[in-house]
Amino acid sequence: MTATTQVAADALTYLFVPGNRPERFAKALASGADRVILNLEDAVAPPDKAAARSAVAQWLHSQSALADRLLVRINDDASPWYADDLALLAASPLRCVMLPKCESPAQVAAVLALLPSGCQVLPLIETARGLQAVQAIAQAPGVARLAFGSLDFMLDLDVPADSLMLDMAAAQIALASRAAGLPAPVAGVTPALDASQVSADMAQARSLGFGAKMCIHPGQVAAVLAALAPTASELAWAQRVLQTSAAAGGAALQIDGKMVDRPVLLRAERLLARAVRVASS
Repeated sequence: MTATTQVAADALTYLFVPGNRPERFAKALASGADRVILNLEDAVAPPDKAAARSAVAQWLHSQSALADRLLVRINDDASPWYADDLALLAASPLRCVMLPKCESPAQVAAVLALLPSGCQVLPLIETARGLQAVQAIAQAPGVARLAFGSLDFMLDLDVPADSLMLDMAAAQIALASRAAGLPAPVAGVTPALDASQVSADMAQARSLGFGAKMCIHPGQVAAVLAALAPTASELAWAQRVLQTSAAAGGAALQIDGKMVDRPVLLRAERLLARAVRVASS
């Protein structure tokens, strides 16, 4: 895993802010979210696209020291705004671009070809075609990690929010990410602002192999972190496993009537590492 990809792996929360609301940019940075996504796509009406692009460009240059925390979601490559979005980014200090409706590795390559060396792409998988190509997209050079555009995916397939198709798609995205050596993917947004719903959605995504979530309101950030944090009982178990293993000096042992082997030890270590990571956000 490269240093740049490791930075992506450390991000747990991605907060969207509309590109035509520059008065919210600094507030988004101060929200506690690991990454802020300046959105030029569906949060901005067509008549406001040019003004949003200008506001984003100006702010990016003023925040060059924080470039690692910022992304821009451009318009998709079938839109009339795609070329202008890329022209804007080519002259910016940005390091990562969110690409909507990604359906092929060629789309990733086309974006990277117009951006400075070292930039990465965070593809949004949000269509049936994108899901069919997800393994190839995950393995494409320059991909930071994958994200699931669950709302657009529901629209593309005309399925409800409780459809098993969403879990199936999420599992495929998580498997493709793991097979390609990418960080765990980023879960889609929760339209509801209710903290319990946001936490429940993140917990479900976590059970499917996701390690981060996109947010549409600063108030959702804490709810995502709460869902990602190990429970008190999980932490107590992890600490007991590692302490007992260390005392055994590598000998075989049992805890709670179960054998403790290498996978169990690694799980305990990961739980403690995740607790530290969440606490630092």
